[in-house]
Amino acid sequence: MALTTTIQPRSLVRAFGGPRYAVALAVDALGTGLLRPFLLLYGVMVLHLSAPVTGTAMTVGVAMGLGCMPVVGRWLDRGARSTAVAASMLVRVLGVALLLAAPAGCVWLFAAAALFLGMGNQAWPAAHAALVATLAHGRERDAALAAGRSRRNAGLGLGALLAAACLTGGTAALQALAAVTGLSCLAAAVLAWSVQVHADPATAPARSAEGEPAPRMRTLLAANVVYVFCLNVPEIALPLILVSQLHASPVWSAAVFVANTVLVVTLQVPVTVLMSRIPRRTALALAGVVLTVSYLGFLVAALLGSGWAAPAVAAVSVVCTLGEIIYAGSATALVTALAPAHALGRALARFQLSTGFGLAVSPAVITGLAPQGPAVLWGTLAAATLLSASAVAR
Repeated sequence: MALTTTIQPRSLVRAFGGPRYAVALAVDALGTGLLRPFLLLYGVMVLHLSAPVTGTAMTVGVAMGLGCMPVVGRWLDRGARSTAVAASMLVRVLGVALLLAAPAGCVWLFAAAALFLGMGNQAWPAAHAALVATLAHGRERDAALAAGRSRRNAGLGLGALLAAACLTGGTAALQALAAVTGLSCLAAAVLAWSVQVHADPATAPARSAEGEPAPRMRTLLAANVVYVFCLNVPEIALPLILVSQLHASPVWSAAVFVANTVLVVTLQVPVTVLMSRIPRRTALALAGVVLTVSYLGFLVAALLGSGWAAPAVAAVSVVCTLGEIIYAGSATALVTALAPAHALGRALARFQLSTGFGLAVSPAVITGLAPQGPAVLWGTLAAATLLSASAVAR
């Protein structure tokens, strides 16, 4: 049934856990936003590690963090909800504690901190989506997931802005930001745990893993690896193109990133509600088409003269952000709709694995394709995304 009426903020708060849980999400996002964009700087400036060593340790930590997802999925399928969300926050507290305890030059403690921070960041989306799916159903659940993403993006963005303003304090400021991040995650974990949401393990007969939903889920997971590249376009692809190839001012990159954050925060819920008029699968396929159009738009913009290229890229980035918003509002919702009740946790965990894998490989793919020219970069992304959208539509 389409959700055609206006959704009241109070009903959304109830749908994703109530006021205490809403505050927990805001506190956690704000604290995470303080440190996550500057973790590389922490390794370089505070621990005096080289940039390549720091980057490698972060990559290894995040990749190993994905290994926790099968365990998280099984835990969710046994009924864990608010405890799983709280655990995803507490494990980040441990990561911050390792950061603060690491002496200068200690790469293994930094890598361990990155591992625990990565585990928390990977486990949270699946645990949060499972909690929302327990409290809300149908299109109200979709809107609640969108509201949670909007709130989290706002918190991350505000935290990053506050951290950027504090960076003039040097290493002491980075250590203070880490400490505040740890305290924020701890406070959020206590609030999330206090909600006490638990799901009874499904008693319905389990559908075979080889049943009809399984091929559709595998198709969705494969397509998601390509779709998720869009999340790194404003952070990696566009700054790389604007600064290194178009020789534009870094201000353009900053403007694109800020515009992306503002649009996601303000439009995620309204666009998700609007897309509720069509099936979730159609909405996800439409997201792929919009992203494909934006990639082709970036190709055309990159071929314009020096005076027009940067403004054109910035304009096309709005289309790309719209595709990202439609994708984010339909992908997780489609997973929760496809997954049988007894396997919701494992389905969400696998979806997060595909998301984490896509986010992990996309920087290498983007930076590898970019030197080959705009046609190779944007043409490849457009073709792969359109192929994924076609698979979802079928």
